[in-house]
Amino acid sequence: MKKNIIRYVLISMFSGAILTACNDDFLNTQPLDKATGELVWSDAALAESFVTDLYNGLNAGMLDQQNMETITDNALYNFGKQDIMEANVSPANVGWVSGNYEWSAMYRRIRAANIALQNLASPKFDNAGTVSADRLKGEAYFMRAYYYNQMLRWYGAIPIVKKPYDLNNPDFTIARNTYEECVDFIVSDLDSAALLLQGKTLAAGRATQGAALALKARVLTYAASDLHDIPTASAKSPVIAGAPNKEQLGYISGDQTARWQKARDAAKAVMDLNIYGYKLDESLNAPVTPEEGQQNYINMYLSRGGGEREAIFSRYFLNTKDEWGAWYPRNNMPNGYHGWTSSEPTQNLVDDYEMMDGTKFDWKKPEHAAAPYQNRDPRFYATVLYDGAQWKPRTSDGKGIDPYGQIQMGTYQIGSASNPTTYFGLDTRNSSIENWNGTRTGYAIRKFINIDPGIEDQNTRQEVPSPQIRFTEVVFNYIEASLELGDEAEALKWLNRIRFRVGMPAVNESGAALVERYRNERNVEMTFEEQRFYDTRRWMIAPDVLGEKVKIVKITGTLKPGKTVQVYKYDPENYTYTYTVQDIDPGVENRRWDDKMYFMPIHRDEMNRNNKLVQNPGYQ
Repeated sequence: MKKNIIRYVLISMFSGAILTACNDDFLNTQPLDKATGELVWSDAALAESFVTDLYNGLNAGMLDQQNMETITDNALYNFGKQDIMEANVSPANVGWVSGNYEWSAMYRRIRAANIALQNLASPKFDNAGTVSADRLKGEAYFMRAYYYNQMLRWYGAIPIVKKPYDLNNPDFTIARNTYEECVDFIVSDLDSAALLLQGKTLAAGRATQGAALALKARVLTYAASDLHDIPTASAKSPVIAGAPNKEQLGYISGDQTARWQKARDAAKAVMDLNIYGYKLDESLNAPVTPEEGQQNYINMYLSRGGGEREAIFSRYFLNTKDEWGAWYPRNNMPNGYHGWTSSEPTQNLVDDYEMMDGTKFDWKKPEHAAAPYQNRDPRFYATVLYDGAQWKPRTSDGKGIDPYGQIQMGTYQIGSASNPTTYFGLDTRNSSIENWNGTRTGYAIRKFINIDPGIEDQNTRQEVPSPQIRFTEVVFNYIEASLELGDEAEALKWLNRIRFRVGMPAVNESGAALVERYRNERNVEMTFEEQRFYDTRRWMIAPDVLGEKVKIVKITGTLKPGKTVQVYKYDPENYTYTYTVQDIDPGVENRRWDDKMYFMPIHRDEMNRNNKLVQNPGYQ
């Protein structure tokens, strides 16, 4: 016992001596799992890592399971309606808000950009090395502008915070700027980014001079649109007319024509770089073949075969990383291929695709109604999976049932015509493969899905980038500004090049009819690329479009007299097909529009935190 006591005393004395001798070193030990701010901004590699993290605010976007198109007339979400679709959003229930728009998530990224810009103002590392402080500043300016614009087109004006808050500034309340101030600030950031990034070669997925100029063109196009010209918007919307904060929604004075000229100049600046675009040069003076047109469109959205030049700014994915964007095929393939059919094209969208001769599709025409999927715009076949579409081989459990690899969205007869039995298509909600996730609309997404050999089922991820900004959007912005400025010849030249690239004939309308053709062209070309929701609002056609009921199609295949079929495939020789278009069951979704939805509500928690905020009109 005595020996143990002596041992404990000696150990305690020894330990105390060590702690006393090493006390200063111990207290000054740097954390092993993170770098200090001082260290980050004095080391080029760590500074680059900080700026790289700004890009993590980009979510899967258009390659997410629920594509933003599902809150427009173009698509339906299979797994439950969102309140935004039925105009039920409020400050307590902001509805469909992804990471791209949520207030606090955006400001967290903006604060990080502010920290980067503050520390990069006087870089503490060699600015002439591989990692340039000017390049990092350019990226930070771009990302700050990107996040501010995401909020601007969702909420209208927001508070502009130019530097990071700290504990020396205890008042974190700040009022919303005017819409004009927000546009000017974002454009200034993008001009700074373009200047700093000029001539810089960056890895794929990072901001570039072209990305900054292209985003500037988008910002100015939106700013020039009717929704943000308050005299025009007030005449069209009683909610906006009665708003107490009109200056936060748009321009209360000034020249809309001058704003359109700025938008056109910004788009032309990107076009004049001559580094982007896929098969849109002056040599394209006639339509390519339909087959080439379809392949051109696929090459663009898969970023391959030259289509890479179409992407200006994209979000990239790795098939080795468990991300929603990489899982896009599983999330959206038909259930007969073990997909989830999550975001589904509507009949509304399908009807927007023209016939190959450029005329409008019309269910009232017997020849159209009898074969609605024949002789359509080649982009339809590259975008939508429809009944009878030739796609890819089934997985092992479906190959015996469907050895042809065709989409089956209907209900058909098999056996003999005199004594038929009912067969439910493999891609319906009565499928023998999976019956819980079949299409509700009669369609599934084809766009953005890579069907190269080796990519067979839901267990294979893909590496198709999500294009946040692509060159054709810039060209559309240029066309739109040209139309608004009365330069129809220039608008037609570029509009027809876009059509020729996919095999469609020229348009030659003028006036309001040309505007309608342009708007339809923009929709079918940019479908599932997060354009439609903003376009219908800024054009102020949302009451007629976003409030439209979702239309679906029911398909039946009846055996012709004397015909016998044991294994089903699409075959007009053996079958008579009937296509019944109807509104979707209101229990699934019952869309309506309210003018308050021109601007989304600021969450009440943000309103409670900041008493200087003014809520958007129409929300209590």
